[in-house]
Amino acid sequence: MKRTTVKVPDEVDARLRHEAQRRGITISELTREALQAHLGMQRRLGAAAAGRSGHRDISERIEEILAREVAPSH
Repeated sequence: MKRTTVKVPDEVDARLRHEAQRRGITISELTREALQAHLGMQRRLGAAAAGRSGHRDISERIEEILAREVAPSH
């Protein structure tokens, strides 16, 4: 792995630090993720299993679930 120094505006630095802290990762990790995503090198299955609900019928009910989520609220 190579070390690279990047100069960013104060506002970008503040947002970068805030997001890294919010996610509980280092600034280096967040910067690598952002660069990889921007360059189209993001892992396709990076979030696989991140949303496990414990329900086994989600794939069978996906249309119903999506319809309920995007239904206009009155």
